[in-house]
Amino acid sequence: MGRQGGEPEGAGEFTSEPICASVVAMAQKSYREWLPDQPYLLPPSPSEWLPTGHLAYFVMDVVGQLDLSKIEEEIQSKDPRGEKPYSPQMMTALLLYSYSTGRFSSRRIARGTYDDVPLRVIAAGEHPHFTTINQFRLDHWDSLAALFEQVYGMCLRVGMVRLGEVSLDGAKIKANASKHKAMSYQRMGEEERRLRAEVQALLQRGKDIDEQEDALYGEGEDREDVPKELARREQRLQKLQAAKAELEKEAAVARAEGLRELAAGQRARAKDEEVRQDERKRAEGRAKKHEEQAEALCPEPDEGPKDQLQLPLNRVPCEPEGLPKPKAQRNFTDPESRIMVKDGAFVQSYNGQIVVDGENQIIVAQGVSNQAPDAEYLVPMVERTLEVCKEAPGALLSDTGYFSEQNIEALLAAGIEPFIAVGREKKADTAATTGEGTAAQKIRAEMAEKLKEGRGKEVYARRKGTVEPVFGQIEEVRGFRRFSQRGLAKVRNEWAFVCLTHNLIKLFRYTTAQGSMGRLSFVARGG
Repeated sequence: MGRQGGEPEGAGEFTSEPICASVVAMAQKSYREWLPDQPYLLPPSPSEWLPTGHLAYFVMDVVGQLDLSKIEEEIQSKDPRGEKPYSPQMMTALLLYSYSTGRFSSRRIARGTYDDVPLRVIAAGEHPHFTTINQFRLDHWDSLAALFEQVYGMCLRVGMVRLGEVSLDGAKIKANASKHKAMSYQRMGEEERRLRAEVQALLQRGKDIDEQEDALYGEGEDREDVPKELARREQRLQKLQAAKAELEKEAAVARAEGLRELAAGQRARAKDEEVRQDERKRAEGRAKKHEEQAEALCPEPDEGPKDQLQLPLNRVPCEPEGLPKPKAQRNFTDPESRIMVKDGAFVQSYNGQIVVDGENQIIVAQGVSNQAPDAEYLVPMVERTLEVCKEAPGALLSDTGYFSEQNIEALLAAGIEPFIAVGREKKADTAATTGEGTAAQKIRAEMAEKLKEGRGKEVYARRKGTVEPVFGQIEEVRGFRRFSQRGLAKVRNEWAFVCLTHNLIKLFRYTTAQGSMGRLSFVARGG
């Protein structure tokens, strides 16, 4: 780019172009060395694979102090011959760490033992198959769920629980079933009639075709393949009839339980000395009638899924004669789940309940059932709190779904101060404040006045910072939005394990922040 005559371009002028290019060349960044094919050795000790104080090391430390004797007994009770089982400590640690970090699938856990460093450290070079992990979980669900109280005990000993104020709340969590696999009793009857008609039509069709082809081609030749289609219809009909029978049985049991409760109320009235004698006699007669009706529907009390907390179970809506109401539903995939309303939508769900301490968001009691309304959960959840904590909290905070006269009286009888929202103000509330209205209306008005201002308003406001964030951490942060198990018994164990791992994470963060990791072994052993 010189000029004619050999004079360089820009001669006698100042130019910065060559200098800038030189500066750019000199300032060019160099990269860190990247040699993906370079062989190298991992640290000789697994304790050096992760940073000091990693959650994986903490989980292994905790597992070393948990009492796993029930799991050991269950394993040792089996035939000693055959392949050696994996260490129960290792399998428990795998599940604890995985649930704490949002891995709930046995397949994901198994893959993690290959491609996730913390799980490789916990597994110590072992790679259990996902079916083995899932079978361990199924075989020992009861024992794994029972670890909830042991981990809670660790939280208690390090001073994370105060029991000054606790909050109760529930959440509708999706079942491992689709609502589209549920069918109402009325629809079952219609579908049963339709399938019966189709089965009869297919039988007649097959008979007619056989006669025509036998006449044309000879007996047994070129027959149309009706049996497969007929078998499918018959299989669907049998499944439908079984579900319908189960729904009818549940309705009969529900009606019998209701009648026995009515009979018990009438028996109590018949023994009340303040009631007139003629009314007591009538109450005795009504009680006897209710008991006879219940005996005819269900001779023995219901022996369905029980819960150590005596949580409420959903009852199938039924007619007076004990048959299901037309809209009563049953799910074919998970019959014990129920359709509930969550965020304005109908979802096949269970209702998970927790009681959370206000100090560090530690779950002190947990439970799950298939009853949608929350009010009936308050008393059993308080009883569970008393059983686990061995003492009554100072106050209980909950939203309007738990408000009832009976719940307020139960809390006061237990020495617990209630702070329960009453919902929108009603005309009866104003009348009750002036001394009019029923006892229930007066209790409601007093609670509404208590939470309106002053200390009551201040205390209740703390609920949104205790129990609601816990559900956010479980569902949003860790991604537990759906149960992987089916059936109420397994779902209860899974929920207990999820709540256990929530407390485990809180314990890890607390001890790390307090610099008390070294105290954990002493505290966990009850020192």
